[in-house]
Amino acid sequence: MYEFDFSFLSDYLPDLINGVWLTIGMTVASILPGFLLGTVVAVARLRGGPWAQRIATIYVEAIRNTPLIIQVFWLFFGLASLQVHVGSFAAAVIALVINVGAYTAEIMRAGFQTIPRGQLEAASCLSLSPFQSLVYIEVPQAVERVYPALVSQFVLMMLATSIMSQISAEELTGVAYMIQSFTFRGFEVYLVIAVLYLGLASLLRVVLLGIAEVSFPRRRRLRTPL
Repeated sequence: MYEFDFSFLSDYLPDLINGVWLTIGMTVASILPGFLLGTVVAVARLRGGPWAQRIATIYVEAIRNTPLIIQVFWLFFGLASLQVHVGSFAAAVIALVINVGAYTAEIMRAGFQTIPRGQLEAASCLSLSPFQSLVYIEVPQAVERVYPALVSQFVLMMLATSIMSQISAEELTGVAYMIQSFTFRGFEVYLVIAVLYLGLASLLRVVLLGIAEVSFPRRRRLRTPL
């Protein structure tokens, strides 16, 4: 009968903590830039000129239809062959921003399309510029309406950091590879890692939903669930 042995935890606890912090660092560094990129791309697809719409569409389709690992390899190994050296952490964050930006663009585009046209006409009657209308009327409403989808996408992005060990970024999964190679306790190691990812995903969701409670007072007044 198989005997569980978690005694390795005491020896490798500092490595696990470092892996958790690196995973959190990648996630935090990617969320806001990825959201901003996605919002800009969504606006370009909806309001941009023909060339802007075409470029934005090509970007979204290219990123959403290629694996993240290929995008990471291109940034880390591909650019290195051109004598452009990018560190593993920077390559990971850039790849995550580019990847989540494409998915966020489609989520935000859906949010923009739900805003009644009458609100845009009212903004024009109040002499608001298109930029002011976008910043003060459209973006807040679009974010509020698609926020649950955004939260899910950012949680998926956090879980996607697990492949960054392939470019020597010693995040949580990379630490698990190392521990397993020394201890040969693969079942226990990956069980611990799964629990840590579950905890991180739950924590990220709680933090993002907490931000929503502060940012969307109308939902709080109406007790509308996210």
